[in-house]
Amino acid sequence: MIGKLKGVIDSYGDDFVILDVNGVGYVVQCSTRTLQKLPRPGEPASLAIETQVREDAIRLFGFTSDAERDWFRLLQSVQGVGSKVALAILGILPPADLATALGTQDKAAVARAPGVGPKLAARIVAELKDKAPVFGHVDPAVAKLSGEEDAAAAPAPLRDAISALVNLGYGRPQAAAAIAASAKALGADAQTSALIRQGLKELAQ
Repeated sequence: MIGKLKGVIDSYGDDFVILDVNGVGYVVQCSTRTLQKLPRPGEPASLAIETQVREDAIRLFGFTSDAERDWFRLLQSVQGVGSKVALAILGILPPADLATALGTQDKAAVARAPGVGPKLAARIVAELKDKAPVFGHVDPAVAKLSGEEDAAAAPAPLRDAISALVNLGYGRPQAAAAIAASAKALGADAQTSALIRQGLKELAQ
């Protein structure tokens, strides 16, 4: 299995790049966002690779980071999400934005990807909200509220609101994401009770 390729950009297609590695040209499919970040032909590039072996073909998918590749794998664990749809989602949502969308159950953000309708977006959010890599690449504000980064520095209303949602049975990542979204919507002076109400609305979406 190929896990990484490092070489020189040979040429581009609509949804792939040909990477020249010591004279061998590898056809690597990428998201539109990844293609836009790669250099011009003739310049060096390195890609994290996901290799998929089928009866009739071996396909290579390229990513700018291991984290993006992990999301590609995770997305395809959802029924109805193949490699094409997974790349489409990563084309509009970088890992940090995708993690935040799942944490806040933002189905609309996921549904912006080509080929993803409302039902599929809802299924993706429902199935991955608890499986997503916890705060490895989430919005820093959400990570801070989660307790991963100096949670003691967060204002008391935010800490209390998160604790209240956790006590209601929600996971800390989901509670932190919901309260982060609530604080953004209500403003810095929002009190605990208002944050809890708004947080429950966010979780119910």
